[in-house]
Amino acid sequence: MLAVILSGGSGTRLWPLSREAYPKQFLPVVSDESLLAETIDRGLKLDPQTRVMAITNEDHRFVVAAHMQKMAAGKVDGIILEPVGRNTAPAIALAALAAAESDPEELLLVMPSDHVLRDRAAFADAVQIGAKAAASGKLVTFGVVPTSPHTGYGYIRGGDLANGYAPVDAFVEKPDESTAKSYLDQGGYYWNSGMFLFRADRYLEELGRHNPDMLKACKAAFAGRESDLDFVRVDHEAFEACPDDSIDYAVMEKTKDAVVVPLNAGWSDVGSWSALWEIQPQDEHGNVCRGDVITEDVSGSYIHSEGRLIAALGVSDHVIVETDDVVLVADRNRVQDVKKLVAQVKTLGREEHRFHKKVHRPWGTYEGIAMGERFQVKRITVNPGASLSLQKHHHRAEHWIVVKGTAAVVRGDDEIMLTEDQSTYIPVGHRHRLTNPGVIPLELIEVQTGSYLGEDDIVRYADTYNRA
Repeated sequence: MLAVILSGGSGTRLWPLSREAYPKQFLPVVSDESLLAETIDRGLKLDPQTRVMAITNEDHRFVVAAHMQKMAAGKVDGIILEPVGRNTAPAIALAALAAAESDPEELLLVMPSDHVLRDRAAFADAVQIGAKAAASGKLVTFGVVPTSPHTGYGYIRGGDLANGYAPVDAFVEKPDESTAKSYLDQGGYYWNSGMFLFRADRYLEELGRHNPDMLKACKAAFAGRESDLDFVRVDHEAFEACPDDSIDYAVMEKTKDAVVVPLNAGWSDVGSWSALWEIQPQDEHGNVCRGDVITEDVSGSYIHSEGRLIAALGVSDHVIVETDDVVLVADRNRVQDVKKLVAQVKTLGREEHRFHKKVHRPWGTYEGIAMGERFQVKRITVNPGASLSLQKHHHRAEHWIVVKGTAAVVRGDDEIMLTEDQSTYIPVGHRHRLTNPGVIPLELIEVQTGSYLGEDDIVRYADTYNRA
């Protein structure tokens, strides 16, 4: 079995914790591990022979690669990069094409990277049932046994159960509350989990039958692929020409071989702050508190501190989330409207919808500490053995002060070593490079001065990570 993990999303429903450059799948919002790490581990634990593949995008590729190296070393079948977003059906087609090269009947277990499943044993049982159906040529979806008349999910109507699964009678759009209640009263309706299991050849066959233009574009994009470090880059022009559609609309709603396996495993798509509140352990007042939080006369609330103390008094059914640069206060029953706040941030030309104060790079992280006219101060952390690109800047000079570890520095024609409490100066226009030759993280303070301090003022001469 090949666990295909879809990690191309950059949603902001958990904003401000989730940002476009570092969305919720990379965050430890439920446990000490990120949602992506939990998903990888969940797939690998199904069977010792299970391997993993990820589908992601240019912006997130290095974070996904780091997760794969940490969680699935030796069991990674590839990381495929989508040059543009074209929804789930084309993404899964790329995975199927890759798998079919070695085994057309390879079973693909498709999982979004940002879901929660509390009961792994129940999930494994459902996958085992689904694998038998998929091996016989069925296209399996997993339908979550509903626990409430939820109006935020699409539904699947299944027929009579036999051998642990049922034929799919219909996919149903998100209902209103009264309709959702009728679904629960009737029975046989399931929440659409967005997880699937089928043979690679059967998915490609059904995609070709119901959406031949999509399959043609995906085949052309995959045929023009190139390898780049840990990644597979498909042809940009061919994939851009691919129709944009979900697997539900492109295949599952049209095929005659769709079946649903009921899943009762504590599933959530963590699609909002209220969903996160629902699945977390609550105190005697119905509150979920994470981080440095104190409350008095507070009930039914989700309160999350990333650093500063949050003190809440006399509120009910609220969401309060603090990060380094944003504080969100919302009615818990209106958290679906967080997207309206994000839209305002974009309209104002701000960056808080895209980046955290701590920005992740393939070599480590940097974090803004202070900024003013013609200066900026950052805290930079370089991973052991990692190196920034050989580069120069047209408009800024840089001062580096080592706080911890050892730095190997290229500065013009010079190569120097710096240790703790030592510093160097990089004039405007000088080629330079920073490397951590040690076995502990390198931490330094960078002071930038100049007429322009934007991240796009960079000319790269050489880069370990093949960035432009």
